[in-house]
Amino acid sequence: MPSSAPTHWTSELGFRIRHLLALKIVGVTVFTWLFFIGYFQLLRHPVHAMTVMPLTALDLLIPFQPEMLIAYFSLWFYVGLAPGLQRNFSELVVYGLWVGALCLSGLALFHFWPTQVPPLMAGGSDFPGFALMQGVDAPGNACPSMHVAVAIFTAIRVDDVLHRTRAPLSLRLGNWLWFAAIAYSTLAVKQHVVLDALAGALLGIAFAWPSMRWRPMPGGRAPAVFGGADIIPHR
Repeated sequence: MPSSAPTHWTSELGFRIRHLLALKIVGVTVFTWLFFIGYFQLLRHPVHAMTVMPLTALDLLIPFQPEMLIAYFSLWFYVGLAPGLQRNFSELVVYGLWVGALCLSGLALFHFWPTQVPPLMAGGSDFPGFALMQGVDAPGNACPSMHVAVAIFTAIRVDDVLHRTRAPLSLRLGNWLWFAAIAYSTLAVKQHVVLDALAGALLGIAFAWPSMRWRPMPGGRAPAVFGGADIIPHR
């Protein structure tokens, strides 16, 4: 009996993108909206004294580059890639639990330890959208950078899918270049300092690593929450 041919990576990725597409779009939108409710509440009403993050030598070397706002804003499309590539409902739910825990941890840090970047770190700019960003996103909720935390969590999970589907190396490199552009943009538009970005990267990795080890079993059975019978470590 001839064995079936392995699924081509384009077919597999296409299936992952199409499957539950409406639910993924609505879920990511609602999740982002809920996160920003908490984010802006803490930004505008800190409950503790604000700590100003120190500058490093690298911060002084990186020039103000308002054109990097394009990469900065691209995060809001990028964060939809990883949930969009989850293969079934169980994977999607568990992914949401992990990234939700990441975001709640970041908000808890902002609550107990409010931080901001040094004042007047960024200059004025006529670049489209820059004045809007400065008006809406005040220089608070600095450390850890949730921009970097969510971006590296996404990068790791997207890379995992590309690796498991045997996608070309160029796609995996493109994924990491996109992450790097987002991370660098946080420094180039002066919304964050280097220490914010490093802390954000560590926070994102701290949740990405266990999320890779504890996820639904193959076959798509609904998992129990964190450690039930249908969650196994992936090695």
